Amino acid sequence: MPLVESVLAAIPQPYRDAAVKHRELVKFAVVGGSTWVIDTAIFLFLKSTVLTDKPLTAKVISVLVATIVSYVLNREWSFRTRGGRDRHHEAALFFIISGVGVLVYTAPLAISRYILDLKVPGVSLVTQEIADFVSGQIIGVLAGMAFRWWAFRRYVFPDENARRKVPAA
Repeated sequence: MPLVESVLAAIPQPYRDAAVKHRELVKFAVVGGSTWVIDTAIFLFLKSTVLTDKPLTAKVISVLVATIVSYVLNREWSFRTRGGRDRHHEAALFFIISGVGVLVYTAPLAISRYILDLKVPGVSLVTQEIADFVSGQIIGVLAGMAFRWWAFRRYVFPDENARRKVPAA
């Protein structure tokens, strides 16, 4: 059973009908969840090893790696039937919008760290780490995903059924 059908089968009715109707969004969410794991793993690794004093740098690097994976998965799976642009133009728009997305993703972390001053020595290390995680990995990711969903459909993959797969004869 394909991944989307497995996910859809796990959703209780009447939500399943809405998910089937919005299959593209479900796929986008699965890609987003997968790239969230990649982003989170890289962010936490970098922040706890080589970039301990540079959480924004760690976040930017983790988002960039996740964005490359996201482009491939979104183009070939989530939006596989959408298009309307030359591939190089599509890729350029994807990465430009994702660059703006990096600003959206990192804004909550920057606010937490540098405006609300939720960092050591003003707060405990545990508080700092929880604030970094919530602002960077939950609030930032949700805001970034909402922005990217809208922008990808509007600008990167604007035309429905532009790349419809032809069934094998």
